[in-house]
Amino acid sequence: MAPVRSFLVATFLSSLLSTATAHFELIQPPPLGDGNEDGQVNGPCGGVTVNLDQDAKTDFHVGGDAVAVLLAHPQANWLIRGTLDPTGAGNWTQLFPIVMQSGRGNFCEPAVAAPAEWAGKKGIISTVCNAPDGLLFQCAAVNFVSGANTSPSCSNGSAVSVSFTGDTTLAALVGASSQPSNTSTNPTPTPSGNSAAAMLGGPSAVGSFITAAVLLLAGAAMF
Repeated sequence: MAPVRSFLVATFLSSLLSTATAHFELIQPPPLGDGNEDGQVNGPCGGVTVNLDQDAKTDFHVGGDAVAVLLAHPQANWLIRGTLDPTGAGNWTQLFPIVMQSGRGNFCEPAVAAPAEWAGKKGIISTVCNAPDGLLFQCAAVNFVSGANTSPSCSNGSAVSVSFTGDTTLAALVGASSQPSNTSTNPTPTPSGNSAAAMLGGPSAVGSFITAAVLLLAGAAMF
């Protein structure tokens, strides 16, 4: 029975480690690439080479549209930015004030606006996460369209809270002249019990995993 015990322990510990070291996932707009976590440390787009002529694109309303992310860290700061640069090499404009997310799970901002003159053009939406393990990047290729998305399909996790914050590291990734003026607008919290926060288990998830690992090891010793 020793091989069975070793297999169970190795499988559980592998799952534990992958959960503890996860970064984040861009949910909306759909991200470029395969979401490789190792590549997320590489700006501007998580190690993905952008080709707006070939990449699949989704519509993004310049009057306000949803940006949604899934965070696997207990806390991080977010920068949402955009550019018309076809490679994502520069000319980034900040599209929403920098916010701090506390609690693992989904964060949704349903009304991120882009410059009106971008309507009818191709571009990139980028989310940059300033997490405990450094800056992390993901991008989406979009068609900027006029109007606003009046029925965004995302919500905040029940364990998630957000607030505006200052972050000089993130602010340095955009031009000073591109800072948005709507800093008096509150981030929109929309709690949902069906969010990914419930699946991740909130900030105490890692502790629960460790407790379960101890119980598993004790049980495996009985084989």
